[in-house]
Amino acid sequence: MSARTPEQLDTLFAEALNAGDLAALVALYEPDAALMPSPGTVVKGQAAIREALAGFLAAKPTMKLTAKTLAQTGDVALVTAQWQLAMTGQDGKPASMTGQSVEVLRRQPGGNWLFAIDFPFGVAS
Repeated sequence: MSARTPEQLDTLFAEALNAGDLAALVALYEPDAALMPSPGTVVKGQAAIREALAGFLAAKPTMKLTAKTLAQTGDVALVTAQWQLAMTGQDGKPASMTGQSVEVLRRQPGGNWLFAIDFPFGVAS
């Protein structure tokens, strides 16, 4: 499935993450997209994004989120999402995280939206 609105892209991300579907997650990013997989670290391109997300999926995370478009002009949108994650920590114990993302999305020629820049930890990181 493809995102027909900017907010739907975050919903598809959460669904793919909850399903542990790495291929579906990577397909939500433009080929040269940028992702901040951890505060202070930015990776670029689908290969690097795949590697970062594969490591993250090992913790078997589940996500809940609420997305909101902050601004849109033409084929570019600025979106934020309030998110909550539950996962297994490196010590094997339950762990959780919360945050508010900042994302730049771009509408593709077919009308679907993809991440161009995804900073899940927002600008405070």
